[in-house]
Amino acid sequence: MNPAIRTVLFDLDGTIIDTNQLIIDSFMNTVTGSSLTRETIIPHMGTTLQNQLRVFSGLDDVRELEQAYRAYNLAHHDSMVKPFPHVQQVIRDLHAAGIRLGVVTTKIRPTTMKVLEMFDLYRYMEAVVTVTDVTHPKPHAEPVRMALEKMGAEAKTALMVGDSPADIQSAQNAGVRAAAVAWSLKGEQELSGYGPDHMLHDMRDLYELTGTERREA
Repeated sequence: MNPAIRTVLFDLDGTIIDTNQLIIDSFMNTVTGSSLTRETIIPHMGTTLQNQLRVFSGLDDVRELEQAYRAYNLAHHDSMVKPFPHVQQVIRDLHAAGIRLGVVTTKIRPTTMKVLEMFDLYRYMEAVVTVTDVTHPKPHAEPVRMALEKMGAEAKTALMVGDSPADIQSAQNAGVRAAAVAWSLKGEQELSGYGPDHMLHDMRDLYELTGTERREA
């Protein structure tokens, strides 16, 4: 029997924050004159921005594209992003119950902090590990391990929650249990193929997984 979950690490985009349409629009606006579509973008979401831009453009040097992407993304950010249902309530409740929380993302630190503070989530996070902080991003184990080290938390009592294969693989590579979210654009069936320990159909499923209860708002 697995030990009780005492630490929950969250991916950001597509997991707790709905940035999906913003990301898709940013790519469509940046990589022009190609056959890029929503359907061709979605499978690559969750990997680093540079990797996605190289795949979509066919270029090795994507520095100019990265600048254009970030400019568009920042200009439209505040009007297009929002937390997924029940995220803020569940995070507050888990924190109040003594569950330790962190974020592990392939976003850069400035935009990560912007969105966490925008929705009053940063205060609950003991560790925030971004692509800026690591040598090897997800699916490598380094980001998850770094978060656990920053928190002084154990892998055997930790859970990583994410919406992409990279999240599941990073957790598995770090010896941490993985929970995939069924609201991922990649779809429940696709994520199930990577062998997550749990599939969340609602953020509130974390109450049962962590043995905590919903509190009154």
